[in-house]
Amino acid sequence: MSDAQQRIDALVKQNPVVLFMKGSASFPMCGFSGRAVQILKASGLDLDKLVTVNVLEDEAIRLGVKEYSQWPTIPQLYVNGEFIGGSDIMMEMFESGELQQLLSA
Repeated sequence: MSDAQQRIDALVKQNPVVLFMKGSASFPMCGFSGRAVQILKASGLDLDKLVTVNVLEDEAIRLGVKEYSQWPTIPQLYVNGEFIGGSDIMMEMFESGELQQLLSA
């Protein structure tokens, strides 16, 4: 496992909710990342409990997280160490109520 992969693994396992995104929760740098943050807010997540990782600040993390999850796009959401998906999957889970249940568990 590369250094970037080890850092990603530690972040994902040490924090209940992690969003790898472009920008930050307060200043998303792409529409999909902004949408992901809005979905988490609408799901009732206290954003103080959200750990965001700005992949634009670290090329190794930006590339490494795609390899880590075997998922080609960003944003990427992890809850309790488990990869959930990107903004489209988050929206589907939100609409079904599954995301709210997962975040409140």
